[in-house]
Amino acid sequence: MKNHLLAIFLIGLIASFGAASPRAAAVDISGTWIFSVDLEDGGHGDPTFVFKQEGEKITGTYSGPLGEQKVAGSVKGDKAVFGFEISRDGETIKATYTGTIESPAKMTGTVAFNDVALGKWTGTRKP
Repeated sequence: MKNHLLAIFLIGLIASFGAASPRAAAVDISGTWIFSVDLEDGGHGDPTFVFKQEGEKITGTYSGPLGEQKVAGSVKGDKAVFGFEISRDGETIKATYTGTIESPAKMTGTVAFNDVALGKWTGTRKP
């Protein structure tokens, strides 16, 4: 009886590790991504992001309607948060992109500029 319970415990333990492993591993989003961004006020842009991921850390560049910007952020599991800050006409604009990695080639999420201009985006990795 004691060995039977131990065997059941070990099988359950092994199964739980197997089930947790895929969710725990972050997808590597390194590469070039084309975004389609639609703001609530009707604005639209198609910026390009180039990401380099090391562990959970993201660095890279943004190229789009706001010029060329350095990007920083993080990936945890299937969630990504990244952005940049720029100064324009004496005002600092902070862009924050929050999203879900749906596959190695697709992400979707929301964007906020100074928590005022809000929108949604879809990103597709260039082959």
